[in-house]
Amino acid sequence: MNLKKYPASSRGFVNHGWLQANYSFSFANFYNPERMHFGMLRVLNDDLIAPSMGFSTHPHQNMEIITVPLSGVLKHKDSMSNEWLYVKPNEVQVMSAGTGISHSEMNGSKDDYLSLFQIWIIPEAEGVQPRYNQQAFNPEERKNKLQTLVSYIHDEETNGLKIHQDARLSRIDLDKNQDFTYKLKSEKYGVYLMNISGKVSIGNEKLDTRDALGVLGTTEFTIKSEEVSELLLIEIPL
Repeated sequence: MNLKKYPASSRGFVNHGWLQANYSFSFANFYNPERMHFGMLRVLNDDLIAPSMGFSTHPHQNMEIITVPLSGVLKHKDSMSNEWLYVKPNEVQVMSAGTGISHSEMNGSKDDYLSLFQIWIIPEAEGVQPRYNQQAFNPEERKNKLQTLVSYIHDEETNGLKIHQDARLSRIDLDKNQDFTYKLKSEKYGVYLMNISGKVSIGNEKLDTRDALGVLGTTEFTIKSEEVSELLLIEIPL
Protein backbone atom coordinates (compact mmCIF):
# COMPACT_ATOMS: atom_id res chain seq x y z
CA MET A 1 0.00 0.00 0.00
CA ASN A 2 1.27 3.45 -0.97
CA LEU A 3 0.10 6.42 1.10
CA LYS A 4 0.74 10.04 0.18
CA LYS A 5 -0.27 12.71 2.68
CA TYR A 6 -1.36 16.17 1.57
CA PRO A 7 -1.35 18.46 4.63
CA ALA A 8 -4.06 21.12 4.69
CA SER A 9 -1.35 23.79 4.80
CA SER A 10 0.13 22.58 1.49
CA ARG A 11 -2.96 23.55 -0.49
CA GLY A 12 -3.10 26.63 -2.68
CA PHE A 13 -4.94 29.55 -1.06
CA VAL A 14 -6.59 32.70 -2.37
CA ASN A 15 -8.53 35.42 -0.57
CA HIS A 16 -10.65 37.59 -2.84
CA GLY A 17 -12.61 39.03 0.05
CA TRP A 18 -15.92 37.56 -1.11
CA LEU A 19 -14.22 34.19 -1.66
CA GLN A 20 -11.63 32.35 0.40
CA ALA A 21 -10.56 29.19 -1.40
CA ASN A 22 -8.16 26.33 -0.71
CA TYR A 23 -7.10 24.34 -3.77
CA SER A 24 -6.06 20.68 -3.42
CA PHE A 25 -4.88 20.69 -7.05
CA SER A 26 -3.54 23.30 -9.45
CA PHE A 27 -6.36 25.74 -10.15
CA ALA A 28 -6.67 29.40 -11.19
CA ASN A 29 -3.48 31.16 -10.02
CA PHE A 30 -2.26 28.18 -7.97
CA TYR A 31 0.12 25.98 -9.96
CA ASN A 32 2.08 23.04 -8.62
CA PRO A 33 3.28 20.53 -11.26
CA GLU A 34 3.11 17.77 -8.62
CA ARG A 35 -0.50 18.62 -7.78
CA MET A 36 -2.26 18.49 -11.15
CA HIS A 37 -4.70 15.65 -10.46
CA PHE A 38 -5.24 12.35 -8.66
CA GLY A 39 -6.19 9.87 -11.34
CA MET A 40 -9.36 11.23 -12.95
CA LEU A 41 -9.93 13.62 -10.01
CA ARG A 42 -8.99 17.06 -11.31
CA VAL A 43 -10.32 19.57 -8.75
CA LEU A 44 -11.18 19.60 -5.06
CA ASN A 45 -11.74 23.20 -3.97
CA ASP A 46 -12.64 24.08 -0.39
CA ASP A 47 -14.56 27.37 -0.73
CA LEU A 48 -15.88 29.88 1.79
CA ILE A 49 -18.24 32.38 0.11
CA ALA A 50 -19.49 35.62 1.65
CA PRO A 51 -23.23 36.33 2.04
CA SER A 52 -25.05 37.10 -1.23
CA MET A 53 -21.82 36.59 -3.22
CA GLY A 54 -20.73 33.83 -5.57
CA PHE A 55 -19.87 32.78 -9.09
CA SER A 56 -21.83 34.58 -11.81
CA THR A 57 -22.85 32.82 -15.02
CA HIS A 58 -19.94 30.97 -16.66
CA PRO A 59 -19.56 27.98 -19.01
CA HIS A 60 -18.20 24.43 -18.69
CA GLN A 61 -17.74 21.53 -21.09
CA ASN A 62 -16.88 17.85 -20.68
CA MET A 63 -16.52 17.73 -16.92
CA GLU A 64 -18.42 16.05 -14.08
CA ILE A 65 -18.93 18.76 -11.44
CA ILE A 66 -20.00 17.82 -7.91
CA THR A 67 -20.79 20.32 -5.15
CA VAL A 68 -21.03 19.34 -1.47
CA PRO A 69 -22.32 22.15 0.79
CA LEU A 70 -20.99 21.87 4.35
CA SER A 71 -22.74 24.87 5.94
CA GLY A 72 -24.97 27.67 4.70
CA VAL A 73 -27.13 27.46 1.60
CA LEU A 74 -26.13 27.37 -2.09
CA LYS A 75 -28.41 28.63 -4.84
CA HIS A 76 -27.99 27.47 -8.42
CA LYS A 77 -29.33 28.29 -11.86
CA ASP A 78 -28.23 27.09 -15.29
CA SER A 79 -28.86 27.13 -19.04
CA MET A 80 -31.08 24.02 -18.78
CA SER A 81 -33.89 26.19 -17.36
CA ASN A 82 -33.10 25.43 -13.73
CA GLU A 83 -33.97 28.72 -11.97
CA TRP A 84 -32.50 29.28 -8.50
CA LEU A 85 -32.58 25.85 -6.98
CA TYR A 86 -31.40 25.73 -3.36
CA VAL A 87 -28.85 23.16 -2.17
CA LYS A 88 -28.32 22.77 1.58
CA PRO A 89 -25.93 20.81 3.82
CA ASN A 90 -26.55 17.05 3.58
CA GLU A 91 -27.51 17.58 -0.05
CA VAL A 92 -25.23 17.05 -3.05
CA GLN A 93 -25.39 18.65 -6.50
CA VAL A 94 -24.12 17.02 -9.72
CA MET A 95 -23.74 18.55 -13.18
CA SER A 96 -22.58 16.67 -16.25
CA ALA A 97 -21.33 19.55 -18.42
CA GLY A 98 -20.98 17.41 -21.54
CA THR A 99 -21.51 19.38 -24.76
CA GLY A 100 -21.77 22.61 -22.78
CA ILE A 101 -23.58 24.26 -19.91
CA SER A 102 -23.62 27.71 -18.33
CA HIS A 103 -24.45 28.12 -14.66
CA SER A 104 -24.33 30.43 -11.63
CA GLU A 105 -23.54 29.34 -8.07
CA MET A 106 -24.28 31.88 -5.33
CA ASN A 107 -24.54 32.10 -1.57
CA GLY A 108 -28.28 31.97 -0.98
CA SER A 109 -28.06 33.75 2.39
CA LYS A 110 -27.82 37.49 3.03
CA ASP A 111 -26.33 36.88 6.49
CA ASP A 112 -24.33 33.65 6.67
CA TYR A 113 -21.19 32.40 4.93
CA LEU A 114 -21.41 29.38 2.64
CA SER A 115 -18.84 26.60 3.00
CA LEU A 116 -18.61 23.93 0.31
CA PHE A 117 -16.41 21.49 -1.59
CA GLN A 118 -16.44 21.69 -5.37
CA ILE A 119 -15.12 18.59 -7.11
CA TRP A 120 -14.34 18.10 -10.80
CA ILE A 121 -13.94 14.61 -12.25
CA ILE A 122 -12.77 14.01 -15.82
CA PRO A 123 -15.49 12.02 -17.64
CA GLU A 124 -14.88 8.76 -19.46
CA ALA A 125 -16.60 10.13 -22.58
CA GLU A 126 -16.92 13.60 -24.06
CA GLY A 127 -19.94 15.18 -25.69
CA VAL A 128 -22.62 13.68 -23.46
CA GLN A 129 -25.98 15.38 -23.01
CA PRO A 130 -25.72 17.97 -20.21
CA ARG A 131 -27.77 17.22 -17.12
CA TYR A 132 -28.32 18.40 -13.55
CA ASN A 133 -29.44 16.64 -10.40
CA GLN A 134 -29.36 17.06 -6.63
CA GLN A 135 -30.24 14.78 -3.74
CA ALA A 136 -30.58 14.94 0.03
CA PHE A 137 -28.76 12.40 2.23
CA ASN A 138 -29.62 11.44 5.80
CA PRO A 139 -26.53 11.98 7.99
CA GLU A 140 -27.68 9.18 10.31
CA GLU A 141 -27.05 6.77 7.44
CA ARG A 142 -23.30 7.52 7.44
CA LYS A 143 -22.73 7.12 11.18
CA ASN A 144 -19.83 4.64 11.42
CA LYS A 145 -20.69 3.30 7.96
CA LEU A 146 -20.11 4.35 4.37
CA GLN A 147 -22.76 6.41 2.59
CA THR A 148 -22.50 6.53 -1.21
CA LEU A 149 -23.23 10.00 -2.57
CA VAL A 150 -22.16 9.62 -6.22
CA SER A 151 -21.32 6.60 -8.38
CA TYR A 152 -20.78 5.49 -11.99
CA ILE A 153 -23.82 5.86 -14.23
CA HIS A 154 -23.40 2.23 -15.38
CA ASP A 155 -23.05 0.78 -11.87
CA GLU A 156 -25.82 -1.28 -10.32
CA GLU A 157 -25.62 0.97 -7.25
CA THR A 158 -29.10 2.44 -6.84
CA ASN A 159 -28.40 4.93 -4.05
CA GLY A 160 -27.05 8.39 -4.75
CA LEU A 161 -26.32 10.46 -7.83
CA LYS A 162 -24.65 9.35 -11.06
CA ILE A 163 -21.72 10.60 -13.17
CA HIS A 164 -20.03 9.59 -16.44
CA GLN A 165 -16.95 8.12 -14.77
CA ASP A 166 -16.25 4.86 -12.93
CA ALA A 167 -15.83 6.66 -9.61
CA ARG A 168 -17.46 6.62 -6.19
CA LEU A 169 -17.80 9.55 -3.81
CA SER A 170 -18.74 8.66 -0.23
CA ARG A 171 -18.95 10.12 3.26
CA ILE A 172 -18.58 8.54 6.69
CA ASP A 173 -18.92 10.04 10.17
CA LEU A 174 -16.92 8.11 12.75
CA ASP A 175 -17.33 8.15 16.51
CA LYS A 176 -14.17 8.28 18.63
CA ASN A 177 -12.07 5.08 18.62
CA GLN A 178 -13.83 3.48 15.66
CA ASP A 179 -12.23 1.36 12.93
CA PHE A 180 -13.61 1.19 9.41
CA THR A 181 -12.17 -0.85 6.52
CA TYR A 182 -12.70 0.59 3.03
CA LYS A 183 -12.63 -1.84 0.09
CA LEU A 184 -11.66 -0.65 -3.41
CA LYS A 185 -12.80 -2.16 -6.71
CA SER A 186 -9.22 -3.14 -7.57
CA GLU A 187 -5.64 -1.90 -7.44
CA LYS A 188 -6.35 0.01 -10.67
CA TYR A 189 -8.22 2.51 -8.49
CA GLY A 190 -7.06 4.87 -5.78
CA VAL A 191 -8.83 6.79 -3.04
CA TYR A 192 -8.38 10.47 -2.31
CA LEU A 193 -9.51 10.91 1.28
CA MET A 194 -10.32 14.34 2.71
CA ASN A 195 -10.58 14.55 6.49
CA ILE A 196 -13.37 17.12 6.81
CA SER A 197 -12.98 17.37 10.56
CA GLY A 198 -11.53 15.45 13.48
CA LYS A 199 -8.46 13.27 13.75
CA VAL A 200 -7.85 9.88 12.11
CA SER A 201 -4.98 7.56 11.23
CA ILE A 202 -4.46 5.29 8.23
CA GLY A 203 -1.39 3.10 8.35
CA ASN A 204 1.39 5.28 9.73
CA GLU A 205 -0.23 8.54 8.59
CA LYS A 206 -2.20 10.77 10.94
CA LEU A 207 -4.68 13.28 9.53
CA ASP A 208 -6.01 16.41 11.21
CA THR A 209 -8.89 18.58 9.95
CA ARG A 210 -8.67 19.21 6.18
CA ASP A 211 -5.58 17.03 5.73
CA ALA A 212 -5.93 14.67 2.75
CA LEU A 213 -4.42 11.31 1.87
CA GLY A 214 -3.95 9.50 -1.43
CA VAL A 215 -4.22 5.72 -1.07
CA LEU A 216 -2.75 3.61 -3.88
CA GLY A 217 -1.67 0.05 -4.60
CA THR A 218 -4.16 -1.78 -2.41
CA THR A 219 -7.66 -3.23 -2.42
CA GLU A 220 -8.47 -2.17 1.15
CA PHE A 221 -7.32 0.02 4.01
CA THR A 222 -8.47 0.74 7.56
CA ILE A 223 -9.35 4.14 9.01
CA LYS A 224 -8.96 4.56 12.78
CA SER A 225 -10.62 7.57 14.43
CA GLU A 226 -8.86 9.22 17.37
CA GLU A 227 -11.82 11.55 17.91
CA VAL A 228 -15.21 12.20 16.33
CA SER A 229 -14.39 12.66 12.63
CA GLU A 230 -16.09 13.32 9.29
CA LEU A 231 -14.50 12.09 6.07
CA LEU A 232 -15.05 12.42 2.32
CA LEU A 233 -13.67 9.61 0.15
CA ILE A 234 -13.29 9.72 -3.64
CA GLU A 235 -12.45 6.40 -5.31
CA ILE A 236 -11.23 7.06 -8.81
CA PRO A 237 -9.56 5.31 -11.77
CA LEU A 238 -5.82 6.02 -11.84
